[in-house]
Amino acid sequence: MNILKWLLRLLPVAYMAAIWTMSSLPANHFVELPDSQIDRTIKESLHLIEFGILYVLLVLAFLTGRREFTPALNLVCAVIAGLYGITDELHQSFYPYRSASWFDLVKDFIGVGVAFYFIRGALFKGKFKRLGSALNLIRKI
Repeated sequence: MNILKWLLRLLPVAYMAAIWTMSSLPANHFVELPDSQIDRTIKESLHLIEFGILYVLLVLAFLTGRREFTPALNLVCAVIAGLYGITDELHQSFYPYRSASWFDLVKDFIGVGVAFYFIRGALFKGKFKRLGSALNLIRKI
């Protein structure tokens, strides 16, 4: 269990490094679909989940800690993910083949907000029982 605990703690850092690296590369570096409109739509929609995933990874990391996971700490995880979204947009603005926009930032925050809604509901509001059970298992690691 110790290995799993440390893996969960390191995942957010590794994910943040991956975001940073991918933001430094052209949008078509890894994948480019034949239909440019579909390619653009899919890549733009990834903003909705990219930082939501970061928030979830931060929650999982903090759930393995010694401190009790409180609503305030949950909010801190969401704020960190949102701030990293801002950092990512600023970082992209320095590359001529990347773009940074307010709309992308809004999509980043929506992704964090949706994930926050479900995790907050599962851990602190008695909703989404299966998700809450899974998250409580992580606490016991």
